[in-house]
Amino acid sequence: MPEARDRLPHGQGKKRSRRGKGKRRKKPLGMRLGLPWRVSLTARILAVNVIALALLAGSLFYIDSYRRELLAERYRLAASQAEIVAHALTGMDSADRRALIARIGAGQALRLRLYDTRGKLVADSFDLAPPSYRLVDPAREPWLQDAARAIDQGMDFVLGAPPVPPYEDNPGADARAWPEITQALQNGRTEVNHEAAPDQTPIIIAATPVGLHGEALLVTRNARDITENVRMARQTLAIIVGGAFAVSILLSLFLARTIVEPLRKLVRATVRVRLGRDRSVVVPRLPDRRDEIGLLARAVSDMSGALRQRIDAVESFAADVAHELKNPLTSLRSALESLDRVDEPDLRRQLIGIAKDDVRRIDFLVTEIADASRIDAELSRTTFEPVDMGRLVHALAGERAQRGVNGLCPVEVLETTEPGMDETARLMVPGDAPRLERVLQNLLDNAVSFSPAGAPIEVMLAREGTRVIIAVSDHGPGIPEGARERIFDRFHSLRPSGEEFGKHSGLGLAIARTIVEAHFGKLRATDRIDGEHGARLVVSLPAWQGE
Repeated sequence: MPEARDRLPHGQGKKRSRRGKGKRRKKPLGMRLGLPWRVSLTARILAVNVIALALLAGSLFYIDSYRRELLAERYRLAASQAEIVAHALTGMDSADRRALIARIGAGQALRLRLYDTRGKLVADSFDLAPPSYRLVDPAREPWLQDAARAIDQGMDFVLGAPPVPPYEDNPGADARAWPEITQALQNGRTEVNHEAAPDQTPIIIAATPVGLHGEALLVTRNARDITENVRMARQTLAIIVGGAFAVSILLSLFLARTIVEPLRKLVRATVRVRLGRDRSVVVPRLPDRRDEIGLLARAVSDMSGALRQRIDAVESFAADVAHELKNPLTSLRSALESLDRVDEPDLRRQLIGIAKDDVRRIDFLVTEIADASRIDAELSRTTFEPVDMGRLVHALAGERAQRGVNGLCPVEVLETTEPGMDETARLMVPGDAPRLERVLQNLLDNAVSFSPAGAPIEVMLAREGTRVIIAVSDHGPGIPEGARERIFDRFHSLRPSGEEFGKHSGLGLAIARTIVEAHFGKLRATDRIDGEHGARLVVSLPAWQGE
């Protein structure tokens, strides 16, 4: 078997182990990849896709292994051809040898040269017959071939391939001009090598002994097809990778556009909302987007709407507080200023009484305002537990009767039964018992203030499906249909004539609705269901569903 000499070196890398001197904090992925976090999302998407394709483009360099395989195959073919011809030449006379060399050289696109025992050239197929191949002059080739050779040289430089010596053909030179012949005669076996033609295509050189007397045969071939095949494979792969690059960039830009542009709209809208310079800013909800970005847009829109409502509520609440405090403060200031100018004892006592009432009014308002402002925050931190509304209503009615806060209006508790329902769980709701008690207190206080003396106040308890209903009815003047929502506004009150000033703050029903809504319930005002005069305030709460 002939032996081919591979001029391409094979390096062996060294493995190094690095041990950390201490526990280090792990850096973010973007920093480990060399990408700062300030890089835009579009650039990151492009980088991720391009990096993957860059790895694929690296396969261009592995075409060099394809070239090596082709060269190795040609080495074996050249060695076999040289040995076959050398065996055929053994024992022939000079004329037959020349004829055989000329015929094989022309038929196989080879150049065969026979050297005698003294190293003199005795036969050359190119002299005996027309040359079977000619070396190409690169100066006469188009610029595309120059570009192809430049690419080949660049690939070899990147891969660290060793330089291939140029092919030099000395007509009439003896065997000593060919190191392959010297080695073949010394080793007694075929030697194969390759050199570079002027156009950088490989020249396969094979030398083998002829007989046992020191003759040698030199076979050369210009293997241009190897370079052409390698270039064709490289060109095909480059076209595929280039097309993949173009498609990947276009898809990356499309993906970035579908992600980045909506996010930029959201950022601009949220910044304008944060600055608060334009109250009409609408955060885009992106209803056509059914993906996570659409969900984010709608969540941000809802959040900004809730924030705007909360800001408006705070501003309105602050204005209402200022207005409600201003009235008693104005009355108090007027009474105090008048004391210095009044000498009559009866009038001074009247002014002092007015001042005391105003102080009580202010103290009552401040207490109610503080309680109203704490409700949302306190309920957000409260863990709901099962509350028996039947027991709570009965206990509250008995406690109010003992304290005499109902006046001349008795409280009657009515429960509607539902067949097949566990009595202990029928009226259970999830919630905070003290806050639910506050709701009932405010509703009963409201009913007492509007009910005539001796008129009962009915509290009805019922279970309707998955809801628990508590209805408080009185026999007062009722609530006009146009004012049934406004009565739940802060500081809005439709007080009966002749009621003592400062006894109510206008926050009772507002606080009650806030607590009920925090318990995922509803509070509304209706007429009495029996057709009599009076108002009916209905609380609907979700029933306790168990663990």
